[in-house]
Amino acid sequence: MEIFRELAASDEHPDAETVYQRVVKRVPAVSRDTVYRTLASLEDQGLIRRTAVLGGPARYDANTKRHHHFVCTKCGSVKDFHSEALDDLSIPRSVKAFGRIGSAHVQVRGVCSACIGPRARPR
Repeated sequence: MEIFRELAASDEHPDAETVYQRVVKRVPAVSRDTVYRTLASLEDQGLIRRTAVLGGPARYDANTKRHHHFVCTKCGSVKDFHSEALDDLSIPRSVKAFGRIGSAHVQVRGVCSACIGPRARPR
């Protein structure tokens, strides 16, 4: 339960190691194995989602409602955003030929405003 609470309280999309480091402070007896198994179980139950980030470990998100992600290619931060236009994208036939589509989301990559710095932020 503490592992789910950690994810639900965070908008940072932490990886498994970060979840472990935070939870072990409150529950010293928790093991890494327990965290990894619990994350897998929560994902299997549809209570959390795993997000792949190019060049990094999988990240976890307790927000299971439809949304998309902005991923900073410099610091690796992941931010949620909503877009009806992206929600309405149709899956191409060529992709449907691969198999049954369960879900789709868009991952936009770029450099976040924190990494750009205050002088270079778009107006």
